[in-house]
Amino acid sequence: MINSQDVLRLPAEKLYAKEIEALIKEDKDKKPIGWQMSPRSVLKFIVGGKAGKVYITPKYVGHNRLVEVAIATLLTDRSLLLTGKPGTAKSWLSENLSAAVCNDSGRVVQGTAGTSEDHIRYSWNYAMLLANGPSEEALIKSPIYRSMEDGSIARFEEITRCASEVQDALISIMSEKSLSVPELSTELPAKRGFSIIATANTRDRGVHDMSAALKRRFNIVVLPAPADLETEIQIVNKRVAEISSSYKLSSALPTDEAIEKVVTIFRELRRGATLDDKSKLKSPSGVISTAEAISLLTNSMALAASFGTGDISDSDLAAGLQGAIVKDEDKDKIAWTEYLENIMKKRGTQWRSLYNACRELNG
Repeated sequence: MINSQDVLRLPAEKLYAKEIEALIKEDKDKKPIGWQMSPRSVLKFIVGGKAGKVYITPKYVGHNRLVEVAIATLLTDRSLLLTGKPGTAKSWLSENLSAAVCNDSGRVVQGTAGTSEDHIRYSWNYAMLLANGPSEEALIKSPIYRSMEDGSIARFEEITRCASEVQDALISIMSEKSLSVPELSTELPAKRGFSIIATANTRDRGVHDMSAALKRRFNIVVLPAPADLETEIQIVNKRVAEISSSYKLSSALPTDEAIEKVVTIFRELRRGATLDDKSKLKSPSGVISTAEAISLLTNSMALAASFGTGDISDSDLAAGLQGAIVKDEDKDKIAWTEYLENIMKKRGTQWRSLYNACRELNG
């Protein structure tokens, strides 16, 4: 048996097991069929609070009303679609909602160009199928099939990465709340508590538009980018601390100044203007998201721990910024060079060291 200490990434229901236990213990409200806690407790699990003496860490920092709408959707016969720009915590919210509602966030279909209807419905063990013909034993159940069977939540990540005909395999499941298995002359009715949480990225070049028929079967919640600098800094600070603890990185956490600089650069390049709106900027072709900022800072910690003093230096940050921003060598390098020379260079001594490190790497 694998020790949880040796696992690279724990699912939300195991990572926050003590919080879930405390919430269930104090929960006095009515629980919907198939749910392990009431909607109010699910909300507390997501946005934070206290359950007895246990502190509930916020999993999503943003508009609480959006979370309430998402939870309420799961109480109805409609499925939930979380959409928005990359890095707006769609997958993270999806995982934690599933963990809170049914203590299992692992029923996941990952949308890709290679996803087929079999991944949504079911497939077969072909050796058994050829030997004995169609049978229950030869049936390989998809995550959605298993969720229908036991009344839990299935997740569909990046649904718009799938071809339209694959997406539409969901329509009959979501409409009829049943799945037909003609080979066995049976039909699986969904158990109460079954729902689907899907996510969709609005800026992916590989996006396939969802049909109107499929969209109608979802309640759509758009997750915005963090509203202001302070909120984004708070999100980045929190997630970097959590991830570094999980990865057991031995370097010091980034300073508040380092986080503010990275978030400022990302927000300005993302919006195409400085925070004070005094200067217009060229935006890079890549995604300059909050998730990218978190990744950059954790990678900088790994660099500092492995090849530095253990404290994040400006050269560590510069290496991460270069890789995150310059994805298309021709267009992005021009945008990044203009930002360095026209904005960062003019911000004085506080930014001078980071500017020099970035300029050296940018060539």
